[in-house]
Amino acid sequence: MSEVKDLLIELGTEELPPKALKKLISSFEVSIKQGLEEAELSFTAIHSYAAPRRMAVVVNDLQVRQQDRMVERRGPAVTAAFDDDGNPTKAVQGFARSCGVEVEDLEKMETAKGAWLVFKQQQSGAETANLIGDILQQALADLPIPKRMRWGDLPGEFVRPVHWLVLLFGDDVIPLDLLGVTSGRNSYGHRFHHPQAIEIQSAKRYVPQMEQAQVRVDMAARREAIHGQVVALATKLGGEAVLNEDLLDEVTGLVEWPVALSGSYDKRFLELPDEALISSMEEHQKYFAVRDKAGNLLPYFITICNIESRDPAQVVAGNERVILPRLSDSVFFWETDRKRPLADRQEQLKTIIFQNKLGTVFDKSARVAKLAAVIADEIGGDAKLAERAAHLAKCDLVTEMVGEFPDLQGIMGRYYARLDGEHDEVAEALDEQYLPRFSGDRLPETKTGQAVSLAEKLDTLVGLFGIGQPPTGVKDPFALRRAALGVLRIVIENKLDVDLKILVEQAQQGFDTQLTQDDVTEQVTRYFFDRLRGYALDQGIKADVFESVLAVKPTRPLDFMQRLNAVTEFRALDAAEALAAGNKRIANILRKNDAEGEGASIDSKLLSEPAEKALAEKLAEVSEQVKPLVEQADYAGVLRALADMRETVDGFFDQVMVMADDDAVRNNRLALLNQTRALFLGVADISVLQE
Repeated sequence: MSEVKDLLIELGTEELPPKALKKLISSFEVSIKQGLEEAELSFTAIHSYAAPRRMAVVVNDLQVRQQDRMVERRGPAVTAAFDDDGNPTKAVQGFARSCGVEVEDLEKMETAKGAWLVFKQQQSGAETANLIGDILQQALADLPIPKRMRWGDLPGEFVRPVHWLVLLFGDDVIPLDLLGVTSGRNSYGHRFHHPQAIEIQSAKRYVPQMEQAQVRVDMAARREAIHGQVVALATKLGGEAVLNEDLLDEVTGLVEWPVALSGSYDKRFLELPDEALISSMEEHQKYFAVRDKAGNLLPYFITICNIESRDPAQVVAGNERVILPRLSDSVFFWETDRKRPLADRQEQLKTIIFQNKLGTVFDKSARVAKLAAVIADEIGGDAKLAERAAHLAKCDLVTEMVGEFPDLQGIMGRYYARLDGEHDEVAEALDEQYLPRFSGDRLPETKTGQAVSLAEKLDTLVGLFGIGQPPTGVKDPFALRRAALGVLRIVIENKLDVDLKILVEQAQQGFDTQLTQDDVTEQVTRYFFDRLRGYALDQGIKADVFESVLAVKPTRPLDFMQRLNAVTEFRALDAAEALAAGNKRIANILRKNDAEGEGASIDSKLLSEPAEKALAEKLAEVSEQVKPLVEQADYAGVLRALADMRETVDGFFDQVMVMADDDAVRNNRLALLNQTRALFLGVADISVLQE
């Protein structure tokens, strides 16, 4: 077994962007791991560590050198390597020269396709210490940093200035100059508690030595510690912490040694909407809010400090002083906004551009209002309420509160609409229009909210596709992927039986001359069903099942999912595989004879073979049986009934020659097959199913 050592890489910097730290260290670890694997260096484990001023990776039991290996290069075939007199050709001479040997040093290799000349050489493995520099530099180059910066006259560019580099392999330092620093074994502890240098003894001692220097380098452990401290302190205050996962991640990226402290604020601020208070605390101060057991906010906050203060009361007092003007600003925004009803703000929307070619937010609101009214009618809602909600939907964008806290759009609209005396469903729809905001988020519950949310997303999709700006692999500035998936989730999970193609057509009718692309409805509808594929696969639907339903082009997402579930259930039946094969055979026969989709009737007088008579009788029987099932969209029932045709279909192919010499008989048999296939196509094209 080859010798192994532990590797430690630590890059010390100025404070890294806290919101990006999790992504940076994940990328760093993945790239180091990939570099080691590409170099064919084995190891038992790799761990990453990150704190505001450092990113580190520890690799356990890393090979100290690559394995020796046999390098083999294939040259020309023996037949092409020598002329008729047995002299080497120019081709083989050139190959030997490129390998640094004589022709007679090449070996012969016999294969099934003939004999070849090959060059074989034992290659010694490189020392791992000599490979780490390139692997590290590549990992840094691969980091997801949108904009790299140059600092002073330091060489290289990085997201923050670099101050030290620890590069230990076993007990030894790997020498390397990188980003203006030279590698060594000196790291640094907490900026205030332990600012002096620490000589790292080994990779195994890295984490405990950092802990002694009051830096908790394990990001997951630090996050868990913050979570535990916040929960415990909230309990001590008689409440429960409002735990925003993104805020937890950000605070974890801000501190090296977390210490939770609590403060309070004046109860008069509790008159503000909860969301406004929480946004003010989270966005500006990185505080955690506290609720009582009933869900009401308590006049407390929890902050995570980066030091263990000898006088925590002073730290708390400072935080309480800082939060006062922030909350006072929120009160001012709230009181100012309430002086005017939302409806009075519609004219201001004419000053906000939605998209240069698609007009203002006011224009968009007018389009969405018309479409929302139509959709509300289709889904059993109130068209007038939907139209009113759509007209008001964007009015909170021009309020003071949303101007300061953009994440409150929709939420503040709901509060202001209620204060204006708007219908409850209208007010609720102003918030529900944005749902779902992210993957797995809740959906609009009111019919008005569903109508406005669908109309809003459809208008955006049709508009952007219509001016030739669909999302690309990396660019999706209007979040069209999220909008499309949102539409699908609202329709499917709320069981709205609407035709998506018709909705897209209705959305397109809302535009005047802005749209410049042809086939906008087809493009957008196709895009929706591309997104539906991902949604269905996430639900456990198999790819071939999806293709079988897509082949019959249903345009109602709810209906599409019902078909998918029915085919999934069908393929578990004993008869499924034989019927899928039979359908494939039928499809091939019809295609070869240009008889697909023909509605020719079956002439019973031309049925002569017992097996074709049996199929015709079974076809008539099952057709009557499935009619009411199709009307009820009971596709599983339809396929169960069709499964009963297996023996009859098999018997037909075993005993009947479809391509009879008599044209009339042949065409009659093709009509019989066409009608049999049409029954299945009423649900899906099961010929697509794989064995």
